[in-house]
Amino acid sequence: MNVTRFNEAPEYLPAHHYQMRCVRLQGHEAGPADALWMGVSTIEPGGHTSLAASPLEKHYVVLRGEVVVSTGDHETTLYRYDSCRLAPGETRALRNDSAEVAMILLAMPVAGSTP
Repeated sequence: MNVTRFNEAPEYLPAHHYQMRCVRLQGHEAGPADALWMGVSTIEPGGHTSLAASPLEKHYVVLRGEVVVSTGDHETTLYRYDSCRLAPGETRALRNDSAEVAMILLAMPVAGSTP
């Protein structure tokens, strides 16, 4: 068993993430993972990511507040406990348009893992 206490989760600094704090809960710096890793991003009001694609699928769950997810062609607002999946290669941008801090859970495959 690998336990990561939220207040001890290692921070990481992904490119093109603005006014955000990102920590890993499992995988990478937070411990071993064979198939997926998980992290939490805290997004300040006005915080956002650039519109970009990843070769790996992504799963998001909003834990607090609201987060706008844009694919460039479509945009939707996710509220507490709403989730979405982004396909490999699908562009996405996240944005917090509200006046409150938002928190979102991310789960992604570990690069090179097989389903």
